[in-house]
Amino acid sequence: MTIDHFKFRKLFADYWTSKNHREVPPIPLVPKEDPTTLFTGSGMQQLVPFLLGEVHPLGTRLYNIQRCIRAQDIEEVGDNRHDSFFEMMGNWSLGDYFKKEQIPWFFSFLVNELHLDPQKLYVTAFKGENELPQDTESVEIWKQEFKKVGIKADIGNHIYLYDAKKNWWSRSGTPSEMPSGEPGGPDSEVFFEFTQVAHDKKYGEKCHPNCECGRFLEIGNSVFMQYKKNSDGMFSPLPKMNVDFGGGLERLMMAMENTNDMFATSLFAPIIKEIEIITHKSYVDEENRPSMRIIADHLKASVFLIKDGVLPSNKEQGYVLRRLLRRLTVKLRKLLGKLPSPDEVAAVSEKILELYRGVYFNPEEDMRTIKPIITDEIKKFNVSLEKGIKLIEKISAIDGKGAFDLYQSHGFPFEVTVELFREKGQEIDRDQFISEFNKHKELSRSASTAKFKGGLADNNEQTVKYHTATHLLHQALFDVLGSEIRQEGSNITGERLRFDFYSLSKPSEEQLKKVAEIVNEKIKAELPVSFQLLPKSQAEKLGAKSFFRQKYPDMVKIYSIGEYSKEFCGGPHVTNTKEIGSFTIMKCEKIGSNLFRIYAK
Repeated sequence: MTIDHFKFRKLFADYWTSKNHREVPPIPLVPKEDPTTLFTGSGMQQLVPFLLGEVHPLGTRLYNIQRCIRAQDIEEVGDNRHDSFFEMMGNWSLGDYFKKEQIPWFFSFLVNELHLDPQKLYVTAFKGENELPQDTESVEIWKQEFKKVGIKADIGNHIYLYDAKKNWWSRSGTPSEMPSGEPGGPDSEVFFEFTQVAHDKKYGEKCHPNCECGRFLEIGNSVFMQYKKNSDGMFSPLPKMNVDFGGGLERLMMAMENTNDMFATSLFAPIIKEIEIITHKSYVDEENRPSMRIIADHLKASVFLIKDGVLPSNKEQGYVLRRLLRRLTVKLRKLLGKLPSPDEVAAVSEKILELYRGVYFNPEEDMRTIKPIITDEIKKFNVSLEKGIKLIEKISAIDGKGAFDLYQSHGFPFEVTVELFREKGQEIDRDQFISEFNKHKELSRSASTAKFKGGLADNNEQTVKYHTATHLLHQALFDVLGSEIRQEGSNITGERLRFDFYSLSKPSEEQLKKVAEIVNEKIKAELPVSFQLLPKSQAEKLGAKSFFRQKYPDMVKIYSIGEYSKEFCGGPHVTNTKEIGSFTIMKCEKIGSNLFRIYAK
């Protein structure tokens, strides 16, 4: 079956709506209320508090389609199935239904709605570990589902068992890695078989769903959160068991279109075609494919990041955007044999906007914002690239460590270094470069692990205080500077809070002093902090402030600080402002046109 992604989205939404699910609006790529992660990396990220027991305003049956970025996957892009930007389709049960509903419903969606050949579907389940039993319930349900379509499935035939490394989920990892009190449970994954791909025996004598040869592709994963780890290391059943399902839209499209190459699907083909036109190279040529895939993926991710307010910089989200744009520029240079013009890159980005017209973009309007940012960054990097090429021309010989120093100190891509020295008749020791790169990567990973965790694991006492303080700051800015004030984002660590906002002019020193005074007054007033679930329309009538980049559901959570502040928010917060202690604005700086950033502690 081949359908465009517009119809596929509607099919997914209609299906779960028919099962009494309500849509959870997707959150931005940069999550407003989660300081522990750079990007939204999964559909369940905003639902962690509710999977842990908090009541969701929309009820116990939910679904959505969430755009995601996984920065740690950037280096993997270039093969036929990795992407840094993707959309995750999800459905959730919060203490409502469980395995006997979820498994048949998802199987029916694949077979009866998407019309996938059930002979090409394979499933996995948890085989058990130590005192945790095998997930025999899922296995028996799967047997019955395959039987309905005339397939006699059993373990080793369409059903496979794996250990906790493959078929267990918790925020902390495997059962042995889970701390006391942590919830988790077995999961059941569904794989699609590309029968046109021959098994490569270098990955093992026999092929199976988790084989790395490329014959199988995971298209969906149902997590059954049913256990809690006890202080004695044993596990007990949770009083309320949850279902957390996620399936990549792009991967499901691969299955529907029966292509094992994500970049040959209708979600990438128009972008690849435009790259072919610009470079006068063919995607059919295997030598060109990795570069074309990187250009298509990285530019798509960049366009979506810019749409969500990210600008190229040397820090956090902006650094990732800069890295994506620079990496795709290098790949374009390789295909073109010269530095790409900013207009060539912009032409490809127009195709991306057109591909998602009406879902995420209004191309005519969005291009006016997105194009200048992309072209400016490409222009600046082209200058650096030219300088780097001139620098290399002065070096007679280089080793892997020297190549890494060029990369680290001047941002000069290794592939370009290799290419230019090959022209001089010298091959660079790639292993030595990788060794140096991995040392640096490990240091970076150790320093920034928390930034990629996701969820709410790092909301300690201090970050909760800062989170509540942002509400007071938002209202105080409104009081001092006027009604045009609009929050643009925030970032909170254990050391400080950062608050971005729109204003017609930069606040004066006197105005900032007044803002800080108001916040401290409200802290000293010992105002109670509470929340209530309300229809969105009612919350708006109350004057509750919201984050304009976020789409809110029909039922929302409103946090009130006494009678002073009301704001759309998911938490967490202190129970009384006296817990905050004190508030000091350290600096206020301009970060864009009518955009300002306050640092406070």
